[in-house]
Amino acid sequence: MEATAIEPQQRIIVALDCDNGVEALGMAERLSGHVGAVKVGLELFNAGGPQTLRRFVETGTRVFYDAKLHDIPVTVARAVAVAARTGVWMINLHATGGSAMMQQAEAANAELQAPPLLIGVTLLTSLDERALADDLRVSLSPLHYVVHLAKLAQAAGLHGVVASPREAAAVREACGSGFLIVTPGVRPTWAAADDQKRIATPAEAVADGADYLVIGRPITRASDPLAAAMRVAEELA
Repeated sequence: MEATAIEPQQRIIVALDCDNGVEALGMAERLSGHVGAVKVGLELFNAGGPQTLRRFVETGTRVFYDAKLHDIPVTVARAVAVAARTGVWMINLHATGGSAMMQQAEAANAELQAPPLLIGVTLLTSLDERALADDLRVSLSPLHYVVHLAKLAQAAGLHGVVASPREAAAVREACGSGFLIVTPGVRPTWAAADDQKRIATPAEAVADGADYLVIGRPITRASDPLAAAMRVAEELA
């Protein structure tokens, strides 16, 4: 099952999971032209605030703001509108916030002059079937739960979802070719799994329908991050 036609290096979203804005900007500059975007998550955002997002955007870097918004509908809708002013390319929110929350967020986003892509987080890749059943008391398997949330996000008007590579093929089948799938938990064959549980290689993820791959430590902690990013792109090509 093939994903949409995107150049191999453009599929790579590098996760800048650190609390040092200068270090993160340096990494983004080093990888410029060899990856498609960077991900700014809660650690880096809380270290530097919205200005961190603006600094990346000002350099011409595409930014995926990994906000994982989850609150009452009006609060999330307003937060999306404010975050979009920084010029980010993509923002996410938790699909478990429900249809009303996602619908209001997308309605607020659609009113903006240059709206970012808005995607829903399905199930965190650190959670497995045991955690889903025992901790969250969800009777569905991870696969069926993720597909359910993806269809909910699509019905609410979102552009796509964040889903592990293990569920990418099922989400693609359920939601069609026009729906974006962003996959974390991607680990090249030469990298450690770290704390991710539902993982796959870059080539496997794209073959199963993923559009964009979020990759952090295998690139950012490599002795040569640029060489590591290029190696991932070569795998995809």
